[in-house]
Amino acid sequence: MLVDRFAGVWSIDRAILDARAGLAGHLSGTARFEPTGDGALAYVESGVLTFGGDVRPAGRRLLLRGSGGVSVDVLFADGRAFYRFDLVDDRWTGEHGCGEDTYTVTGRFLGTDRFEEVWHAVGPRKDYRLTTTYRRDP
Repeated sequence: MLVDRFAGVWSIDRAILDARAGLAGHLSGTARFEPTGDGALAYVESGVLTFGGDVRPAGRRLLLRGSGGVSVDVLFADGRAFYRFDLVDDRWTGEHGCGEDTYTVTGRFLGTDRFEEVWHAVGPRKDYRLTTTYRRDP
């Protein structure tokens, strides 16, 4: 299920709103969900970030691994746990604690070739929202 749903190349369009800093930004690029051969997917993101008057390349790597049933573990590239979500009815939620800050994510598929994730980070040092639309490349 995991590989079928997410595998492939997706264009990404991310809106960034940092309420604490009073800044908005944007990231556009590509996300690849590549099968690793053991049922997991390597997530490789690359793009161009425009934020606070700065324009620069940006990227990240994650690993998605099914953990039974509808559960998916998302790991940082170095293997540390990031968060877990349950993919139910094409929707999911998750949470990651980082010190005193909390990151929450909600996601939903909007058909077979598009999905959206919204991250909200709040705490003493953070208050920002990332809204990313993924569109499967043909």
